[in-house]
Amino acid sequence: MRPIKPIAARFFYTLLLCLLFPFIFFKLLWRARLQPEYLQHIAERFGFYNTLSPTLSRKTGEGANESLREFSNPAIIWLHAVSVGETRATVSLVEQLCRDYPHHQILLTHTTPTGRATSEQLYGERVLRVYLPYDYPFAVQRFLRHFQPQLGMLMETEIWFNLIHACEKNHVPLLLLNARMSEKSARGYGRFATLTHHALRALSGIAAQTETDAQRLAALGGMNISLMGNLKFDIVPPKEMLALGKVLREQFGATRKVFLAASTREGEEELLLHAWQAASPQALLVLVPRHPQRFDAVAELIKKRGLKLQRRSENKTVSPDTQVLLGDSMGEMFAYYAAVDVAFIGGSLLPFGGQNLIEACAVGTPVLIGNHTFNFADATRLAIDAGAAQRVSDADELVQVVTNLFGNANTLSVMRTAGLRFVASHQGATNKAMQLIERHLPSV
Repeated sequence: MRPIKPIAARFFYTLLLCLLFPFIFFKLLWRARLQPEYLQHIAERFGFYNTLSPTLSRKTGEGANESLREFSNPAIIWLHAVSVGETRATVSLVEQLCRDYPHHQILLTHTTPTGRATSEQLYGERVLRVYLPYDYPFAVQRFLRHFQPQLGMLMETEIWFNLIHACEKNHVPLLLLNARMSEKSARGYGRFATLTHHALRALSGIAAQTETDAQRLAALGGMNISLMGNLKFDIVPPKEMLALGKVLREQFGATRKVFLAASTREGEEELLLHAWQAASPQALLVLVPRHPQRFDAVAELIKKRGLKLQRRSENKTVSPDTQVLLGDSMGEMFAYYAAVDVAFIGGSLLPFGGQNLIEACAVGTPVLIGNHTFNFADATRLAIDAGAAQRVSDADELVQVVTNLFGNANTLSVMRTAGLRFVASHQGATNKAMQLIERHLPSV
């Protein structure tokens, strides 16, 4: 049997997308039940955008970048960050781009409302932000025609076949930065071997996080692959978040032990609460679900168990008899990490693949992590090897280890120091990314 050609493979891929077209609106409506923001900016998801002039006119006002005042339509540097984690990882890179390319306008594209909201929190009007369109040829072509980026960058594992093909056809250099490819993702892309092979070869460059990621990308057809490390190590805890952490610590109780369960996923809260209630510790449990649309559901779960609850949104001193504080706020994770004694990183008790543990280590917070960390396998392994994190097998063991750590100040101190050293020793990804960018971005 003759292998299918890329143009034919892309045709059938696009045909499948067309068949799914009517279901897009049902999906948006379904997600909007819990997060109404999914019904905002829908036109952008199909490549229809407002002109740049409103944002640029604000930028040319009081306090704007002086160099941008000379340009009514500055060249675009485009960076795609799907959701919250990817957006937060862009901080050091965006700051460096703003310094090195002051005559350019940074465009951030997102897929989720939470990613978009995070971008607004981090950058305000310093960047443009829109949704990246769905991977229909007409939509991605409109996107490229409207913004005409001089350079595009996709973060982590974003391989969209029509988008990459359109960038190649329109001579837009496109990089895959901070690239990672888990074993599970590699198997998935391997099922579309022709499309994946052609797409990876059409990229202008790939900068992988680890040697393992680079090998998997190469096996799928990637070329021009280099190693850059992980941008998430280059993040600097914002001073205002560290200051807020001190405020939160006073609210929690300066002498009370505090355990944070961060970025928990559906099903994990119930396991945690059951184990926590069974152990009856005097410490405060701070529970921060990963997705804000689940805040109310988790609050009900806590109440049904008869546990005394307060919410962060109340912004009050935590009562000594409060057992659980629900972290129902956005953009304050650094403050939570800075305010607690030990943190568990959610998404790892159940097979969700884990979440980023680097932010906790960056403020010197001892970390506990479950068995399911395939999305952050290398960072988790390195943190454990460095003594900054410990792995637990289930919720009962998690609570037992937390209790033991609360009684061992020396171990906590050693883990705090190890976390800070762990992060510092793996920094430098931003500089490597900038070296790759400089080779593909036309100078002004």
